[in-house]
Amino acid sequence: MRRVGAAAALVLVAPAAALAQPQLPPAIPPPAPGAVSAMTALPCTAGSAAQTDWAALCHYRDANRAIDPGIRAVLTGDSITEFWLPTAPALFAGGVVDRGVSGQTCTQIAARFYQDVVRLRPRVVQIMCGTNDIAGNTGPTSPDDFANAVLAMTDMARANGIAVVLGSIPPAGLFSWRDGYRPAAEIIALNTWLRALADQRGLVYADYHTALATPDGAMKPGLSADGVHPNQAGYAIMEPIARAALAEAERRAIRP
Repeated sequence: MRRVGAAAALVLVAPAAALAQPQLPPAIPPPAPGAVSAMTALPCTAGSAAQTDWAALCHYRDANRAIDPGIRAVLTGDSITEFWLPTAPALFAGGVVDRGVSGQTCTQIAARFYQDVVRLRPRVVQIMCGTNDIAGNTGPTSPDDFANAVLAMTDMARANGIAVVLGSIPPAGLFSWRDGYRPAAEIIALNTWLRALADQRGLVYADYHTALATPDGAMKPGLSADGVHPNQAGYAIMEPIARAALAEAERRAIRP
């Protein structure tokens, strides 16, 4: 295994061939006027999404329609990804798009992956999730649930000709919204699995954790206000790692 990039944070493995992105069939027409159905061309009405939109499909629905297909990269994930754009926007230029949703687990991100990633037809996607799985934001879960969601997103991306960056889960010594949780060791365990998956599948692994963590696995002082979400200083450390990872994945991507 060979390491290059910012502070040896980018792990490179042998490239794997990706399939060309398939063409979609014609759009499904909406129900006829007057039809009795829960299906509608405009499901994201005010007030309804908060009660029923478990996967947050409405979050980026309109924004996705405004993007021309064929962008460079999508970063998908939870609040650590979503907050990156307003906190340190420099990365999100030249066709790099933020599709993080605060509070989401990997399973929720996987549920909106086709809409928020595949249909945008990027050359590269970064998948970074797991903090909220450990925190149990949607209830009890398991390492297998985490793995299945990451594998599903990886397989969807590669089947559609999208190169994959697996972003490590950033460090955390505690969760401010979960009293008594001490997640550092579990974060390390999930990151070890993500690195092994990158080795096995020929993906790029972006190691943010090593660059941000104290020896005991907490966030380094000065890089976060709450010990979980990076601040400007934290994202400044992450940005060159992300740029190197996206560039390497893009270099390897096989396009139609």
